Amino acid sequence: MSADECISQSDSREVPVSGNDTEGSVKTEEYQTVALHDSQNQPNGHCSFPVMKNNTGDEPAIPLMTGDVRLAQAQELWSTARDKPVKLRMETSGLGSEPPMTIHQMFLATVQKYGDYPALRAKKDGIWITLTYKEYYQHARAAAKSFLKLGLERFHGVGILGFNSPEWFIADVGCILAGGLATGIYSTNSPEACHYVAHNCEANVLVVENNKQLIKILQVRDQLPHLKAIVQYKGELEQELPDVYTWAEFMKCGADVPDSELDVLIDSQKANECCTLIYTSGTTGNPKGVMLSHDNITWTASAAGRMVNLKMAEEELVSYLPLSHVAAQVQDMWICMRFAGITSFAEPDALKGSLANTLREVRPTSFLGVPRVWEKMQEAMKAVGAKSSVTKKKIADWAKGIGLQASYNAMNGDSSVPWGFTLANAFVFKNVRKALGLDRCKACYTGAAPITKDTLEYFMSLYIPVFELYGMSESTGPHSISWAEGYRIMSCGKVLTGCKTKLDKPDTDGTGEICFWGRHVFMGYLNMPEKTEEALDTDGWLHSGDLGKHDKDDFLFITGRIKELIITAGGENVPPVPIEDALKEEVSIISNVMLVGDKKKFLSMLLTLKCNVDDNGDPIDELTPLAVEYCRQHGVIASKVSEIINKKEPAIYKAIQEGIDRVNAKATSNAQRVQKWTILQRDFSISSGELGPTMKLKRPVVSKMYEEDINKFYDE
Repeated sequence: MSADECISQSDSREVPVSGNDTEGSVKTEEYQTVALHDSQNQPNGHCSFPVMKNNTGDEPAIPLMTGDVRLAQAQELWSTARDKPVKLRMETSGLGSEPPMTIHQMFLATVQKYGDYPALRAKKDGIWITLTYKEYYQHARAAAKSFLKLGLERFHGVGILGFNSPEWFIADVGCILAGGLATGIYSTNSPEACHYVAHNCEANVLVVENNKQLIKILQVRDQLPHLKAIVQYKGELEQELPDVYTWAEFMKCGADVPDSELDVLIDSQKANECCTLIYTSGTTGNPKGVMLSHDNITWTASAAGRMVNLKMAEEELVSYLPLSHVAAQVQDMWICMRFAGITSFAEPDALKGSLANTLREVRPTSFLGVPRVWEKMQEAMKAVGAKSSVTKKKIADWAKGIGLQASYNAMNGDSSVPWGFTLANAFVFKNVRKALGLDRCKACYTGAAPITKDTLEYFMSLYIPVFELYGMSESTGPHSISWAEGYRIMSCGKVLTGCKTKLDKPDTDGTGEICFWGRHVFMGYLNMPEKTEEALDTDGWLHSGDLGKHDKDDFLFITGRIKELIITAGGENVPPVPIEDALKEEVSIISNVMLVGDKKKFLSMLLTLKCNVDDNGDPIDELTPLAVEYCRQHGVIASKVSEIINKKEPAIYKAIQEGIDRVNAKATSNAQRVQKWTILQRDFSISSGELGPTMKLKRPVVSKMYEEDINKFYDE
C-alpha cells in the first residue's frame, strides 16, 4: 500500500461524554494514517502508526510514531460486506490510542517472549497433555496451510462445531491466519440451525467434534454450495466419505504448502478487516453474524486484561462455556493469548457435573460463570449444608455473617474486617474455596445474563465476591467490568478503559438506553445493512437495547431491556427481571420465572420448580434435594414436580402465593403487581428451546411454547 492509499480519516464530530454528564460533549477527531516513507521503503507496503491531525493543518497533535501497523483504506465506521474494512474509533491518548494489531501480530508477540510457557492443557486418557505457546503457534500454522490446501478462500468461513478443546482453538486461529472468517457454531444447534450459519458465512470448511455433530452436517451438506471439506477433530470416522477428514489427516494435508505462501497471506492482513464471526443466539429471528475485526479482538483483549491487572504468564483458567459465545471466546482464547496464560479444557460433560472436579485439579486464577452456574454451585453447597450437624450449621452461619460484612467492607473500600474474621477464614472460607477449586482464584466473574442479589450475597458471605461483567457480541464481549478495586453489588462495574458510555434519551431518574463507543464496537452484521443501521446510529454509537443508569461514582446499573419491557394495557412500562428475581429470592423452590402481561390488564407469571436433569442435561420430573427439603419444611412429602402440580399441593401453592404477596407489597404501583400464576410441568432448558446457550431466557420462544397457559390467565 502506498502512502497515498493509507486511510484518510480527517473529519470530526461531536460525541457525548460518558458517565452521568449527558449534556457535555467532547470533540473526537478522526485519524489520518500517515506513512513516514514512500511505500517503496515500507516493508510489505505497511502503513506507519496513525497520528492525530489538528484542525489547523499544522503539525500532528501527537508525535509521529513508527511501527508495523497494518490498516486498509476505509471510509466508514461500519461494514456489512465480509471483505470491506472499517475506520477505527481511535483516541488521541491513553489505551484507546494504542497501535492496532492483527491476531497474528498479537500471537507472535506472545510466542517470541513466552514460547516455552504452557498455553493449552487438555486431558487424554486421564492424563493432562500440554502444548507450549511455540507448539500452539506451529499447530495453528499447520492448520492454516491445511485450510489453504482444502480450498479456503479469503474472507470465507470455517465453521467450528463442538465442545472446547485445543483443536477448537487451533482451527479458529489457523482459519484466521489463512485469511478466513473463524465461525463458532453452537453444539446444541439443530441441523437446520447449523445450515443457516454455514450458508450465511459461506463456509468452505466445517470442523466438527465427533460423529454426532458430523451427522448434522451430512444432513444439510448438499445445501451448502461453498462447502469443500469437513474435518472431525475427535475420534476416528465411522465411515469413509469423500472430503471428510480426521484431525490427523487434516493437520498433515497442508504440509506441502510453502511457508512463504502462508507468510504472504498473513502479511496481507489488516487490523481493520474482519477475521471472526460471532452468531447471535437468534432469540427474535435468524441469528445475526457479528463481524469482528482483528483490532476489535486484539485491542479488547489487551484493554480488558489491563483493566483487571492481569500479569503476563501468571494466569490460568478453565474453558467450558460455549466458544461460539463471545464471552468464553474472548476470555479463554484471546485474553489468555495476549497475556500468555494457560487455558485448561474441561470435559464435555462439565455442566452435567464434572466441572467441579476439573476446577479442583486446575485451581484456576480466574473463573467466569454464567448466573446459572453460580446458582447451581449455591444449590449444591446448600444441599450439603442441610445435611450437616446442628453444631456445624451454627459455625457456618456465624462465619457467613462475618464473611458478608467483610465483603461489603471490602466493596466499600474499608480494609477493616469484623472480629472473628481470621478464625472464620481459617476454618471455613479457605476450606470452601479449596473444595470449589477456587483457592488460587483472584477473581470470579459472572455475565451473559442477570444474576440475583441472593446469589451474589451468598458468595460474598463465603468471602468470594463475584464480579459482574456487561457487554454484547457487538462489543467484542465486555463494555463494563467489575473488579476487586471497583465493584458494587448488582452493578456491572465501570466502562472499559478507552471506551465511552452514553445514556440515550434519559428519563427523570437518569435511566436511558445504554450506548457504546470504542474500539470494541463491531464492524456490522454480515450481509444485513438494515439490522446494522438499527444497531449503529449515524454517529457510530452502538445502541445496546438495554436500559441503565449510573450512580454518583459512575458505576453502571442495568435496569431492563427495551424489548423485554412489558407495556400493560394501561400504558405502564414494567421491567420484568427485578420482579422475577425478587420472587426467586422469596421462594427457594422456584427455578425459573417469566413475567407476562404485555398489552394486558394485569401481570401474570409462568413458574418452574427446581428439578434434577438427566445425562443430556434435560430436566426430569424428580425434585432437587433442596426442593425436597423445602417441601419437607412445609409439611409436604414429595419427590416429584408432578406430585405437587397434580395435587395442587396446598402448602406449596400457599407458600408461593405468600412469596408473590411479599413481592407485590414492594411494587411501586398497582400495575406492577402479579395477579395470576401457574406452575409448568417441566423446567426450562437449552434443548427444549426456552434457554439460550448461556442459560438466558428466550422470552419470545417461551411465549409461543406456553401460549395456551398464558391465554388462560386472561380468559374472562
